[in-house]
Amino acid sequence: MRAAQIVSLDGPSAVEIVDVPQPEPGSDQVLIRVRAAGVSFPEVLQTRGQYQIQPPLPFVPGSEVAGEVVSAPDGSGLAPGDRVVALVVLGGFAEHAVTSVDLVFPLPDSLSFEQGAAIPLNYMTAHFALVARGNMAEGESVLVHGAAGGIGTASIQVAKAFGSGKVVAVTSTSEKGEIATAAGADEVVLADGFKDAVKESGGVDIVLDPVGGDRFTDSLRCLKEDGRLLVIGFAAGEIPTVRVNRLLLNNVSVAGVGWGAYVYSRPGYVRQQWDALLPHVESGIIDPPIGATFDLDAAADALLTLDERRATGKVLLTVTDE
Repeated sequence: MRAAQIVSLDGPSAVEIVDVPQPEPGSDQVLIRVRAAGVSFPEVLQTRGQYQIQPPLPFVPGSEVAGEVVSAPDGSGLAPGDRVVALVVLGGFAEHAVTSVDLVFPLPDSLSFEQGAAIPLNYMTAHFALVARGNMAEGESVLVHGAAGGIGTASIQVAKAFGSGKVVAVTSTSEKGEIATAAGADEVVLADGFKDAVKESGGVDIVLDPVGGDRFTDSLRCLKEDGRLLVIGFAAGEIPTVRVNRLLLNNVSVAGVGWGAYVYSRPGYVRQQWDALLPHVESGIIDPPIGATFDLDAAADALLTLDERRATGKVLLTVTDE
């Protein structure tokens, strides 16, 4: 089968399209014909050996897919031909992928394969951040950095779905602000000078930050008393430091959001998240904005779109029959 493979740690441009054997499912695994695969920042990091999950070279990246069941264990509730969404940890950038039964979920008829593949990582990360780590209460205000990207648009929609009273989107340009507004943000402020704009309106209860870098301290200054800053990642490249006296003096807190490490050590948690998100998917509140879409053969270009911070919405690979 065709697959996009990381063969060296020289960045996205070094990803190669190769022929590899189709994976053989284990007794508790589902074999999926992949129709779409989500592309996320962790895969960009993997191309340089900078991510915590780094298998021996060469390997096929990709951790979220949508497609059709080819085979499934008896009693799993899945049958050949079923449309599904799945987390696969690795191997998603390929024509076929395998994963555990408990990481496979029925894809609602209302969603395309592309929309399905856009849900798992971003929306489950946002749900874990806001609900589990941020303890978001009904009516609280949320500021989202990188609000036009995949994790940003997901965070806007999850915040609204689970009761936020106001979502403030921070974007680098007004054009990206339009994407955040379409995703459901109540207000948009530009990254340049966002602190003053947010403080003038009274501050926010929660800041969700997948960007890091020099925005971090200003984000702390935007928080109301008892506010929480949720650290999701460092797309800007720089890992900020915390002057903890700011936390003490203002009674605010910083929480790490390590979704992958959390869920993969807690069997069943991902299923709970899917069950919590599904009603909002079916109602239309969660409606993944699709950004750039590439054929599997252009996986390197898809990764470069994220690496160069050109992405809006969710970046996807589509896997067609040759």
